[in-house]
Amino acid sequence: MNQTERRNYLIRELLSERPESVDLQIPKDDGGQKRLLRSLLNIRMPLPASDKFLEIQDAYLQEETRKKGITRVSELIPVEEGLYLWQGDITALACDAIVNAANSQMLGCFCPCHGCIDNAIHTFSGIQLRSACAELMERQGHEEPVGKAKITQGFNLPCRYVLHTVEPMIHGRLTDKDCEILASCYRSCLELAEENKVKSIAFCCISTGEFHFPNNKAAEIAVRTVKEYQERIHSGMEVIFNVFKNEDYEIYRKLLGA
Repeated sequence: MNQTERRNYLIRELLSERPESVDLQIPKDDGGQKRLLRSLLNIRMPLPASDKFLEIQDAYLQEETRKKGITRVSELIPVEEGLYLWQGDITALACDAIVNAANSQMLGCFCPCHGCIDNAIHTFSGIQLRSACAELMERQGHEEPVGKAKITQGFNLPCRYVLHTVEPMIHGRLTDKDCEILASCYRSCLELAEENKVKSIAFCCISTGEFHFPNNKAAEIAVRTVKEYQERIHSGMEVIFNVFKNEDYEIYRKLLGA
């Protein structure tokens, strides 16, 4: 199968799970098909799937990521020992673990084609990630507290693991408690990564954007918390600060002296 054939198979299978959508017309253009497939993946509940579906989905997603261009940690230049600053798509970064800014249900973003990192990570990892998160939450028996973290496989992402942390949502004035919770997100991820022998971890800009944590303050907390952890643990784990927007790149560049 080529990518178009795989995409159409996946769309048809996903539509067949939704009787109300079975008569929906599949767009003829690649862009329309990709948006429809992503939307269907985003809204799918954590349900079992056939081996054939998973095989075709995996081949499709891995090829899409390959076409985006995979960046490896070994290609990055450190700003100082053990620390990197990289601007790009975290779902195309080949490292041991990437960090996902998750919600308390830990099931990913259900809003079709939403621009958040939670949506992107769940889209390009495949449906296995939502199922893995659902299993974790079922065993836990309650929502994930803010500032804590869970770990799953990366499935079709080029990373081995995804660390999911629930970020603080800012309503009105930023408080000391908000800042401590954000620092806890970074510490929880680092400690969990260490437990799982992770050698490299990429942090997104946790809690900024949709969660309204001020970008400058969030970056200061991120850099300070990571450096304090490295000094305290003397870990050899490499840490990548991943940014997507130019604004965040400039903030981190100044903080790190890059």
